[in-house]
Amino acid sequence: MRLRAIGLAVLTAASLGHAGLALAQEKQITMWSNWPDEPAKKDWVAARVKEFEAANKQCSVKLSFIPKADIYTQAKSAVRTGQAPDIFYMEPDQPEFLAGGFLEPLDSYVDLANLEDWAKPAWASKGKVYGVPVEAYTVELYYNKDLVKKVGVDVPASFQLSQAQFLDLVKKGAAAGITPVSQGVGDRPFPGGQLLFESLLRKLGSDDYAKLLNGELSFKDPRVVEVMNWVKQLVDAGAYPKSFATLKLGESHFYFYNTPGALTFPDPSWFTGRAFAEPEKGGMPANFPLGIMKFPAMDKGNCPECKTLAIGGSFVMFSKSKNKDCAGAMLKSMATPENGTKWIGEVSLQSGLKSDQDKIVSPRKDYFAELNARNKDAKYFFGTPLLYYRAKCADTYVQVMNNAFPAGLLSVQEAAEKMDGACLKK
Repeated sequence: MRLRAIGLAVLTAASLGHAGLALAQEKQITMWSNWPDEPAKKDWVAARVKEFEAANKQCSVKLSFIPKADIYTQAKSAVRTGQAPDIFYMEPDQPEFLAGGFLEPLDSYVDLANLEDWAKPAWASKGKVYGVPVEAYTVELYYNKDLVKKVGVDVPASFQLSQAQFLDLVKKGAAAGITPVSQGVGDRPFPGGQLLFESLLRKLGSDDYAKLLNGELSFKDPRVVEVMNWVKQLVDAGAYPKSFATLKLGESHFYFYNTPGALTFPDPSWFTGRAFAEPEKGGMPANFPLGIMKFPAMDKGNCPECKTLAIGGSFVMFSKSKNKDCAGAMLKSMATPENGTKWIGEVSLQSGLKSDQDKIVSPRKDYFAELNARNKDAKYFFGTPLLYYRAKCADTYVQVMNNAFPAGLLSVQEAAEKMDGACLKK
């Protein structure tokens, strides 16, 4: 019996030792996500982490939600010191992370068949894929149905105004003391160029628009100048808020659908992330008369049905991560058609993950129906200007087309010269 007791004690100690070893071997990965102020997206990410931890007891995740601008600032420093999180939020307009070798190729971790074919190129380089493209979006023109009607403008059955009709809308809104276009560039490098560049796409068509973004077509091209002259008319007529230069992206949402209110709001379809939050959390008021119209058709435009499609929020792995097995497993568990379906239903936004349209459950069916109607028969151009522009050209776009030109600080000629000087290939 003494021998048996000793044996049991040894076995017990061994079992405890193994349990302690297993506990010691549990790996914790760090993960930074954007969307701290967008409840539906935040909940989707948190749910994916919770599901992963439940199915992978050997891995845990330290998840932090950080504003995008802060993520970029912190990540740029952290990757150089080797202290970056294992997984972090990124968008394709930050190519320096890939160029610097800071991102891990995901081909051996993620089932690439679960990603939409049109979404993969946004994160592809030299035959490898470096990001999980959760968020996709089109650039839309939202409007307040009641206010537009109040100023005496009827939106046609095509939902697309002409150049002259849109200018008339702006003038009537300004005359009535209602801001025609809610927009602000206080914390983002792109919103101020949306109306101009979506109009240039429709004027030039996909091929010549691509040449413009690739520096192969001058901003002094007569067609480009014609569209810029029209946008200058909008600016001079009072299209944008007086606080345009300081108004932040989140504030421009609230400005549109709450206080003080605006006729229209050009915004990517990620609009829903803030708009569909609870009203007490800054979301759109219940029964707000939201509509979606098409961007105006340009006079003698080559492609009035063209519109931008792009990849937004994605997740990447740090190339120097010490926990690539758990980080890769986390990304693999996230990149599934089931999760793509949940994203679309819960967030009311497109995704670069494959999905099952028949299984989408959404409380925003009417919104989706209208969004799909505006996108029916659209000819998509992939990518926004900052996905193409780099270095001095990108900086000039931010300073000129995102800020100074729509703020009325530069003439058409001055803006065209500055863009050509920085972007046109000689």
